Amino acid sequence: MMSAAAKYDARAKAADSLLCVGLDSDMTKLPRSFMQKDHPQLAFNRHIIDATAEYAAAFKLNIAFYEAAGATGWQQMAQTVDYLRTRHPDMLTICDAKRGDIGNTSAAYASAIFDQLGFDAITLNPYLGWAALAPFLSYRDKASIVLCRTSNPGCADLQNLLVGGIPLWQVVARQAAERTERDNIMLVAGATYPQELAEIRQIVGEMTLLVPGVGAQGGDVVAALAAGLNSFGRGMMINSSRGIVFADDPAHAAATLRDKINAGRSHAS
Repeated sequence: MMSAAAKYDARAKAADSLLCVGLDSDMTKLPRSFMQKDHPQLAFNRHIIDATAEYAAAFKLNIAFYEAAGATGWQQMAQTVDYLRTRHPDMLTICDAKRGDIGNTSAAYASAIFDQLGFDAITLNPYLGWAALAPFLSYRDKASIVLCRTSNPGCADLQNLLVGGIPLWQVVARQAAERTERDNIMLVAGATYPQELAEIRQIVGEMTLLVPGVGAQGGDVVAALAAGLNSFGRGMMINSSRGIVFADDPAHAAATLRDKINAGRSHAS
């Protein structure tokens, strides 16, 4: 049984890409031509997937934009995952849900995301502790992507608090590196904080990192790559959402960012 990390690494090598396309299909921003469809989010997602898949190694769906559309949004999210699994079975699919709750609740969340929707990975909030994440980690072929040093400016309110003399984000990274299930743990480490990203890479070794913050949030691709690549020149899923899906030419935007990432990888090596 191939792990999610191995699946991503295989796709990254085959596609020569570390690009993750974020399908943040906000109903308030969809082009009018898609709003006229019976299932506008699904139609839009299929359009983006068809345009950008050759340049990508992963797709990430932010669950909020689908939940906001009600029951039909959930259905369109499930259909999008099915579309990806059918058309691009080697592509890693990520549910950006930031879940994390007490055991039986987390077990229900895990079943919904992994069993019902069929995602390969999910983002998780570690604030309730590792026991709260255990139901997700029990899926050995799936990936639990734990929030560590996020890309938003307000993250410092909690993530920079000192615990035993070191910042909380560093505690999360160290604990993740020490977990026996570490082969199916990934971390979120924002491109907007390259110094912290470099420290996380030192702590976790070859572990795959989901790296948001490129594009609209101002993260620098070259600096992030210099800080975050693992010893194989991979180990990063560099996410771009709005900068690709709402671009005038999504295919061109995805290809341009993929090429910029690869140029940065060559320079970093």
